Parts: sequence; structure tokens; C-alpha cells
Amino acid sequence: MHKLKPITPLGADASREDQIGTITITEVVNMALASVAARLGQEKALHAALLEAVSLTLPDVGKSTETSEFTALWTGPDQWMIVADHDQHELLATELKQMVGTSASVVEQTDGWCRFDVSGERLGDLFERLSNVPVRRMNTGDVIRGTVEHLGAFLWRLEDARMAVIAPRSSAASLHHALKAAATSIS
Repeated sequence: MHKLKPITPLGADASREDQIGTITITEVVNMALASVAARLGQEKALHAALLEAVSLTLPDVGKSTETSEFTALWTGPDQWMIVADHDQHELLATELKQMVGTSASVVEQTDGWCRFDVSGERLGDLFERLSNVPVRRMNTGDVIRGTVEHLGAFLWRLEDARMAVIAPRSSAASLHHALKAAATSIS
């Protein structure tokens, strides 16, 4: 019998949190993720299905929307990442596929991505060292696909002083290192 044990993207038993000066970097591990892409000619049907099933409105370019259970992030033309609490929606992709039927392609993404929430009053200073994304001009709920250091990532403004960075899980250690180095440089 296999004795499998889940690990975080950084390879630990529990999520990591680093405090560097006024910046806090938190590894977020309790999120389920699924990508949803409207099939050709089914865009309106997809929007209607999610609105009816869970009152989730799919956001426009560069935005996010949320309900009490789900968040949708725009990731590309007629494509979104749906985020939910992992404990409540471990089979998120299956749930979504049942909701949207043939109007969209749904793919499980939970273990393919890592997420770090970065908070502190000097977010602009930190991200200016890592990315050309205009973080200072982003409003709460804005999502931009860009690069952080040399890694492709989504930057999602959660609050004035809090940003989520979502990147491929295989780059978690590099991303974490880059975030820590930038935080150190401004502290």
C-alpha cells in the first residue's frame, strides 16, 4: 500500500510564510483551480450556465469576479481560471463540467500552479524590481498576465496592500526566491 502524503509547491508539509521588513510572503495551498474555456459559439451559453448554477459572472479582460464560494480570473479570450476553497471543492473541475456541460472545456489545474500572496505597503517598490506589470495602477480585482523575474505569471490585486502571484508549480522555488530577494532589497 502506498503511503502518499501531499506536499506544498515548495516541498514542505505546511505552507510557508516569510516576513521580510514590512513585506509578508505567504504560500497559499488551500485553493482548488480549474480552467474553463468557452467552446466556439458557446460563449453566451457558458456565461448563462455559470450565472444560473452558482451566480458567477465571468469577468471581462484583465478582471476578476467573485461569489461567496467561487472566484473567476480572466486568463485569455473566452478563458478563465476558477478558484475555490480546496476543502469544499476538491473536485472543482468535475463540479464545473457538470454545470457548464458542452459549452466549455474544463481542465483540472490545482496541482499545476503555485500561489504566493504578497502583502505590505511597499508592494509597488517590490514588484517594480521583478516585473514590468504596472502594479501601482492596478485596482482591487485586476488580473494581468505577465512575467515576474523571468517567469510567466498572473498578478492579481487582492487589496490595496496585497497581491497574489500565480505561476506554474514547477517554478515555485524560483519565484519564492525572487520575491524574497526583492523584499530584502527594499527593506
